[in-house]
Amino acid sequence: MSEVREFIPINIAVLTVSDTRTELDDVSGQTLVTGLTDAGHNLIDKKIVPDDIYQIRAAVSHWIADPAVNAVITTGGTGVTGRDGTPEAIQPLLDKVLDGFGEVFRMISYQDIKSSTMQSRAIAGVANATYIFCVPGSSGACRTAWESLIKEQLDYRTRPCNLVQLMPRLLEK
Repeated sequence: MSEVREFIPINIAVLTVSDTRTELDDVSGQTLVTGLTDAGHNLIDKKIVPDDIYQIRAAVSHWIADPAVNAVITTGGTGVTGRDGTPEAIQPLLDKVLDGFGEVFRMISYQDIKSSTMQSRAIAGVANATYIFCVPGSSGACRTAWESLIKEQLDYRTRPCNLVQLMPRLLEK
């Protein structure tokens, strides 16, 4: 008989990367906030920054340095236009890359948006014991990423394994 695990809420920050969104019309950021709070996690902070790699990096670096933040989810800036720079901002910060996140996200997205999914540069990784997930800016992509991938991996009850159970070991040397 397997042990019953209790849900462990974690602290999550949300960053919307956009040159045009405000708190009043940030549907994608709000989609992530609603998903994580409905799941029982704590929204520890939320910000909107322009598509500028240094402002993205500064916001995420602040959260990575804060031991109270367990995970960061960014939305926006993962496309291929000249202003899209979220992966370039985040990758240098990562200690480890979770390649499977982007691969599986694109596989799942293919069911809805077919070959357009190849334009997504969704990435994830770990930096200073903080999980970071970078997802596209559409609310549909945010819903897909949260519901199909992130939600289960940030739930201690998910078997056979999940990211929460690894948190105590992320800073091992």
